[in-house]
Parts: sequence; C-alpha cells; structure tokens
Amino acid sequence: MAVLVFDYDGTVHNAMKTYAPAFRNTCAWLAENGYIQPKNYADSDISRWLGYNSQDMWSAFQPDLNPEIRERARIMLGEDMARRTENGEGSLYDGAGETLEKLRNSGNTLVFLSNCRRHYMERHTRVFGLNKYFDYFYCCEDYNFTPKYEIFKTISTEVKSDNYIVIGDRFHDIEVAVKNQVRSIGCLYGYGSAEELSFADLLVKDISEIPCAVDKLGPRN
Repeated sequence: MAVLVFDYDGTVHNAMKTYAPAFRNTCAWLAENGYIQPKNYADSDISRWLGYNSQDMWSAFQPDLNPEIRERARIMLGEDMARRTENGEGSLYDGAGETLEKLRNSGNTLVFLSNCRRHYMERHTRVFGLNKYFDYFYCCEDYNFTPKYEIFKTISTEVKSDNYIVIGDRFHDIEVAVKNQVRSIGCLYGYGSAEELSFADLLVKDISEIPCAVDKLGPRN
C-alpha cells in the first residue's frame, strides 16, 4: 500500500476545458483596454501555464503589466473558470473516477496536492465529489504559495508512510519526488512535455494506466 500524492489539473482534471476559454476572454479584455497586444493564443500557448500557481503564472506571462491590472486579470480569469465549472463545462478525465476509486479500494491513501487556491479546491471538491476519492487535501494558498516540494514535507509529517508516490503531469510534481527522495509517475496525457517528466520513475499515457504503474513500483525497498 502507498500514499499517492496526486496533482489535480492535467492529472485528474481536464483543466483546458475551462482554462482555455477563460484565458482567451481575459486576454481579449486586456487587449481591448490597451494593456497588452492582441494575439490569437493557441492551446499550446495556454496549456503551458497549467500547473503554475496563479501568482507565478501572471508574473511570468505578463511581467511588465501594471501589478493592479495583473491582479484584476488574475481574478477575472479565476471567476470565469469558476462560472464555467459551476455551469458544468468542466470535467475530470474520462475514467478518472474509476481509477481513483480502484486505487483507494486497493488500500492506498490518496492525497490531493495542487498549486491552486482554497476556493478552487473547495469548489471542485463539491462539484466533482472529490472527497469520495481523496483522504487529504492540500493547496498552495494555505502555505503562502510555497513550492509543492516544500508542502510535501508537511504532508509527510501528517500522513505517515514508508512508501510515497507522487503522480503528476508537470515538472513541479516530479520536483516534489526528486527533492524529497520518493518515487513518481509522470502523466504524459497532461500538459507537460516528456522532457520535463524525464526524471519520473514511470510514465503513463492514460489515467487508467496509473493503478498498474503503482503496482509495478510496488513497496519501497
């Protein structure tokens, strides 16, 4: 049995369904008001920011934007995503519920660890019934947006185990495993590149492959 530390967006949740249209709407507003240059954003331009916390994302995406406008844009994008989630436009990946249920029924402990804000975590828990699958929930806002690899140190003191496996689609997730000397599963179906997942112990191409990957890793030697 293992403690499985799951990333959420791009690993369990198909975040582009709500993020992409909200991103485009927010950038259109910024362009219409003369804050940035108009641009047609491809999905690849947008998905690269999934996995970052919102503060880091906006600081990197528009570093020269007035901080007050940048904060307005951050809030606008988040509220747009929230409306879409409430309206049923979002979804977990196909098979996510069955996969998480299978992992939990096999005796594993499932931990939610995301670079999101608390209201995002709580909304998605309610809308998608995540408490059916996850035993513990952690979000970066509760830790002053500290990196995931630091939050893991708290997890490891609160959720005791000799076998942790981190599961995610971005370098932030594999970094958790590398810096804390635990094992990881990289999710190629998400929004990260194969290169940034290269230090994962195993790679999967579909969420349904995760239980087999967990079994393959087995107990920690």
